[in-house]
Amino acid sequence: MQQYLEETEIVDYSNKEVNALAMRLAKGCDSDVQIARNCFEYVRDQIHHSGDYQNEITTYKASDVLKHKTGWCYAKSHLLAALLRTNGIPTGFSYQRLSCSEYKKDIYCLHGLNNLYLKEYGWYRVDARGNKEGVNAQFNPPHEQLAFELTEQEFDLPEILAEPLEEVLVALKKHTCYAEMVENFPDVEMKVKNNS
Repeated sequence: MQQYLEETEIVDYSNKEVNALAMRLAKGCDSDVQIARNCFEYVRDQIHHSGDYQNEITTYKASDVLKHKTGWCYAKSHLLAALLRTNGIPTGFSYQRLSCSEYKKDIYCLHGLNNLYLKEYGWYRVDARGNKEGVNAQFNPPHEQLAFELTEQEFDLPEILAEPLEEVLVALKKHTCYAEMVENFPDVEMKVKNNS
């Protein structure tokens, strides 16, 4: 479990603002479920999804997501991991491969989520991308309610990763605005071929 609690360049939870927020969200809580719910709802509701708001900045480190109050699904998962790990809740990264047709026709891309370990329930997947019409992700363990239901040719990547996928980090670091990201969403071609 230790790897799911570690600080990294991306999950930079010793950042003063990230740490202070994590402590504030945990204040008065008497269970890891309550802490996790507070952290999840904060990231889901208080941090803009860069695609929905077409923000002209691409964040990737947890501290930058909090500073600018925006991030793509991947970046939001980095902030959620930082808040949860600060509070001693093991948190990993999970991905789905979904149609990205709302941004560009006939393309698929990765979608970033979190998998967190709750003492009472075990591993539990959450999606803090942000709700909107047609998207209603909730925190209600053990029931999983993610942002999107899989359709044909969409699938879950099975691994719970301690660090974000390299393809995701490369995309976030390289493509610094909305228009660039829409043209260059991260994907995993090899895993697609293995599933077909």
